[in-house]
Parts: sequence; C-alpha cells; structure tokens
Amino acid sequence: NGLSFMESQLLEALLPKRIDGNKFKFVDLFAGIGGIRKPFSKIGGKCVLTCEWDDYANKTYSANWKSEEDHSFVSDIKTITQPTNSSGVAIDGIKQSEYINKVMPSHDLLLAGFPCQPFSIAGVSKKNSLNRTHGFDCEDQGQLFFDICRILSVKQPAIAILENVKNLKSHDKGNTFKVIKEFLTNLNDHQEILFKSHNFKPVNGYWIANLDDDKPDPKIIDGQLFTPQHRERIVLLCIRDDIAKRMSLENKIDLRNIDIPKQRASLEDILDPNAEVDKKYTLSPKLWDYLINYANKHKAKGNGFGFGMVKRNSKDVTRTLSARYYKDGSEILINQEDIAEQINGRYRPRRMTPQECARLMGFAEKKEKFNIPVSDTRAYKQFGNSVVVPVFESIAKLLKPHISEILKEEKS
Repeated sequence: NGLSFMESQLLEALLPKRIDGNKFKFVDLFAGIGGIRKPFSKIGGKCVLTCEWDDYANKTYSANWKSEEDHSFVSDIKTITQPTNSSGVAIDGIKQSEYINKVMPSHDLLLAGFPCQPFSIAGVSKKNSLNRTHGFDCEDQGQLFFDICRILSVKQPAIAILENVKNLKSHDKGNTFKVIKEFLTNLNDHQEILFKSHNFKPVNGYWIANLDDDKPDPKIIDGQLFTPQHRERIVLLCIRDDIAKRMSLENKIDLRNIDIPKQRASLEDILDPNAEVDKKYTLSPKLWDYLINYANKHKAKGNGFGFGMVKRNSKDVTRTLSARYYKDGSEILINQEDIAEQINGRYRPRRMTPQECARLMGFAEKKEKFNIPVSDTRAYKQFGNSVVVPVFESIAKLLKPHISEILKEEKS
C-alpha cells in the first residue's frame, strides 16, 4: 500500500509477536507483562487464558505477545472462582465447581505468579506500618492462592508452576508455606474449605519438585545466575500426584538440574552507552543530594540503607529492581563519571531506561526492542513486578523432555 520495505519492517516491529505452539495448552494467571508465559509458548505451548487485573500491564502484554482467536483475557480471577448469582450472593458447593469447570478453559499447564506483596519483606513492613493485615489475612491479594487451588481442584491440569518471593517460605514463621504445601499436596482433604461443601468426587493433589530440600534450597532461584541482577524467587514445580507416581518423576525432575549458562550477560551487554541515553534519566542535583544525605544518615546509625551504584563496563550485579524504581532509582544507579558534569566533587548518576530494564529482566537482548506502550513510570512498575524471564526458560527446558509423556499419562 505504498510503504517502502524499510517502513513496512518498522511497522511490523511494532506488532506483537506470535510465539505460541500447539503441543499443549496453558493458562497464565496473575500474568503481569508475560514473563512466565514467554518461555512456555516458546517450547510449544498455547496460551488459552490470561488473567491480569492491571489494564496498563495488559497493554504491554498485548503489545508483545500475539494470542490466538480462542484466547481470552480475564481481569479478576474471582469472577471465575468465586461466582455470585443475580442477587450478588456467593455460589458455593457443586454449583461453584460446575461454574469454574464451564468458564475456565481446559488446560494442561497452569502458570501463576500470584501476588507477592502480602508475603514480601517490603510488603509486610509497609502493611505493618499502616496497621494492615498481610499474608493470607490480606483479603485483596493474600487469598488468591486459594483461588488457584479451586482451579486445580476442578480442572486438574497435569502441571502447575507457581512463583513468589523468597520470603514466602519464611513468612509468619513458616506457617504460610506450611499451609501452601498442605493444600497443594492434599487438595482432596480441603474441598470443604475451598467450596464450603464435602467432596463431590475424588481430587488429586500435586507432587512438588524438591519440596523438602533445604539449605541450599533449589526451589529458590537467584536471577543473577542468568542476568546481572540479584533477584531471589521461589518456584514451585507441581505435577499431579497420580501422574508423578506412575512415572516416578521424583527421580527424573530435579530443580538442581536447571540449565544455568556458563557465562551470563554482563551489564555492558544490557546498558546503553551513557552518552547515548537521554539526559532526563540523569538524577537532578536535588535528588542526588537527598540520596547522598539519606545514605550518610543511615550509615552513621550503622544501617545498611542507601543507594546501589554500578558501572556499565563492570562485573557488578545490581540490587533487585523494584516496583518503586520510578521514585528515585536508588536501588540501581548507573555511574556516569565518563560523561557527567562534576558537582561539588560528585558525578550525578542516572536511572536505567525502561528498555534497559527489559534487558535486565531478560525480556530482550541488546539488539532487540521490547514494545513498551506505557509511560516510564508504569513501565518501571511493570518490570519491577515481573520475573527474570531466563529463570523460567530454564524451568521450561527442564520440563520439555517430559511434557509429551506426562500428557500421554494424563490421558491414559
């Protein structure tokens, strides 16, 4: 239609990429911008449902991952798992189970990076300071784990992969993780809690890879094994118990065997040259002075609070990128002494750009461009709430040789 080849190529680069296969079906719950979806689409999975409540995250998700026609988006998972009648009264028991079975598409694999704020160290501290409940007592987010259990009970997918912060394991002196372990492995015993009714039919629980391993715990994976960012997350790789037993998967699937690169990307592979970065990402003199004074004040008190500075041409590993990065960038500041003007004997650093954040999280390599259709502030929040994509690429690779056999066993 009159476009040059270069123009058509630039236009095509703006469109979401089709990455789904047709070897198995999966659902992507609490999906964020699709960090867990991408690896499982790449090994042949087809996403049939995405759940994400944040409209802006949905924009970024849709701008990067093209879904098939039978795919659906859901904002609130509770519209599926906790239905109500026309009068707004909760439906429970067999009717609740039947509704979930009808509305939730059948799938072989369930992915869920369920909200971590009720369990994270920062989230718990903030809620305590505001006199708010956390963990399972947080009604908005803490209860969503049980919605996952309702779906697992009704749809009984062969595989489930759940992700959360490292602190999930130690939250509430270990009681939170004890409940999670008990529900997943013994789903049948908890149907009355989940559906306010006795069992309608036998329900299989789930075997969890490396469940009882500890110190070091293979379920807790640090992103710095794959990208130069310290980011520890717990991964629960669950196989339906009847399948795991028949296939003796406890002897075949071990998180200690995930594929870790011999040489991971460096900051120089991720960060653009300082001279090429827009000056708007350089901290203002006022903000830089504030961060220095803040760090000095806490250092004098013997605290470790302060900013995290790295150099682009170094072997440094950054601190964990957080959803609050847009506020001051303090956890990851990029040294600019090669170009910045010196003020009062100090060089002003800069924040990472959103595209650099995309690379640090493993969404793209340096020569690629991740589509970011939202403001910088929202992009920082989205990347700070996301996962390190190569971590889940390693999980997908670990599962890939077994998926076809697991699905055959499921249908036998």
